[in-house]
Amino acid sequence: MLLEVKGLHASYGATRVLHGMDFAVEPGSITAVLGANGAGKTTMLRALCGMVKTAGEIRFAGKRIDGKATEDVVRLGVAHVPDGRGTFAHLSTEENLWLGAYTRKDKREVEADLERMYGHFPRLKERQKQQAGTLSGGEQQMLAVSRALMLRPKLLLLDEPSFGLAPLLVQELFRILRAINEREGVSMLLVEQNAAMALELAGRAYVIETGRVVLSGAAADIQRDDAVRRAYLGY
Repeated sequence: MLLEVKGLHASYGATRVLHGMDFAVEPGSITAVLGANGAGKTTMLRALCGMVKTAGEIRFAGKRIDGKATEDVVRLGVAHVPDGRGTFAHLSTEENLWLGAYTRKDKREVEADLERMYGHFPRLKERQKQQAGTLSGGEQQMLAVSRALMLRPKLLLLDEPSFGLAPLLVQELFRILRAINEREGVSMLLVEQNAAMALELAGRAYVIETGRVVLSGAAADIQRDDAVRRAYLGY
């Protein structure tokens, strides 16, 4: 397993949000996490990055990472695309991408990766000198994903990448994510409100409610589950 999590608890101060979650991500896979607002999905991703107080065991590529500083988790190859995109608004598109590679020393390879990102997202190349804060919502989301990929991660954590995007843009973004997963073998843990799109993209899925895993299995099986269809797929 690339990521293995056992008995994960997480809290903000005295408020416990996650209550003993178990889940895993296989190398080269896309795993979706579904749940209503407030179920703990964002907290789960933050817990993996050492951004909230946790208890339990988190193993990444065989090593314990619970208790590590966020920067150390990033250096091991975990990249996080947060909700709200986290773009450095006053910097240009290109400066944002260079920032994504801040842990890397191989300047020539970083430059090659920059061109690769422009290949995935041609619109970013058109906007490379433009202030990131002036990009459209869709362009900012593409930039956030590209910036995370500039790290050359083994695992990409995506928090609601479709949020606020027009349906055509969502389809384009998910098509590119699939291509990156297939061509480059980047594993992905995808937290997503758009359950139908997430289950189409993922091989495996977890459903969480109030900080607990209530259902897990192959994405195709979860897609056929009556309770999931009623709650998340609307039919």
